[in-house]
Amino acid sequence: MEFYMAPMEGLTGYIYRNAYHTCFTPMDLYYTPFISPKARGCLSSREINDILPEHNKGLHVVPQILTNQAEDFLTVARILKDYGYQEVNLNLGCPSGTVVSKHKGAGFLALTCGLNSFLSTVTEQLEVLGMELSVKTRLGMVTPDEFYELLDIYNQYHLKRLIIHPRIRTDYYRNTPNWEMFRHGLENSANHVCYNGDIFTVEDFKRLSRSYPELDEVMLGRGIIANPGLVGEIRTGRPVDKKQLREFHQLLYEGYRGIMSGDRNVLFKMKEIWASMIQIFADSEKHGKKIKKAQHLTEYEAAVSSIFSELDIAEGAGFKLY
Repeated sequence: MEFYMAPMEGLTGYIYRNAYHTCFTPMDLYYTPFISPKARGCLSSREINDILPEHNKGLHVVPQILTNQAEDFLTVARILKDYGYQEVNLNLGCPSGTVVSKHKGAGFLALTCGLNSFLSTVTEQLEVLGMELSVKTRLGMVTPDEFYELLDIYNQYHLKRLIIHPRIRTDYYRNTPNWEMFRHGLENSANHVCYNGDIFTVEDFKRLSRSYPELDEVMLGRGIIANPGLVGEIRTGRPVDKKQLREFHQLLYEGYRGIMSGDRNVLFKMKEIWASMIQIFADSEKHGKKIKKAQHLTEYEAAVSSIFSELDIAEGAGFKLY
């Protein structure tokens, strides 16, 4: 089984990827948060920093692109090619209202003729460039039945892999992934299939593996943010320990302090990560509130110190859906 880190906007940038790779069982692939093409084909400084080879040493990274314009996609792909990348990923899964309203991300799924034309142009030109395309998709915008037509479109093209998040756009991240429709994709795709969605614990992974024994690629998102030791526990049976988490936290904290100006920005980033990661500690509600309320880094550091000194990892730890 190969494991891939999902592209999560604001979370899985190069600081996070490097800290994770240093402290935990490495991922086979790391997909970057999406690059959104700008006017004149430029990448923002944040996007450039995220894909720079010197910021991703020893990591197998795949950049993700968010657009519905083939030429914009190819412009970014050519830039990435110059940086040494051989695979690019198309985002057809983002459910954000601001993205979908522009017919990007999951919104592009509603424009099947446009999507087909887009893939025709992009796959042809990427082949000329010597690059490969992977696609991360949802099942559709409003009904899972849309996936039948979408899969027919994907099957017309050679893709490195088809990453299926078996929800529709209107689910966002609620409701249960549609495993029956995923089975249709796994059994009928002309391209290699990767699963993504709601793998939060070892038992979740085992249930997936029992249901689809032929599956050999899984992408992890919210589950790995909540429990960075999840892949290690799946592979070895050994759960994450506080020493690993403390080292990981320190690398993250120092990394973000090194690139961000002001306490406020660093606090926002760390609080975003702790919103998920606090859940693997037992009896953590009081400590989680201290992190939320921290207004200065000294307060934050004290709250984190108390977590590592006073709390234990919960048995069967993982992300909890509310």
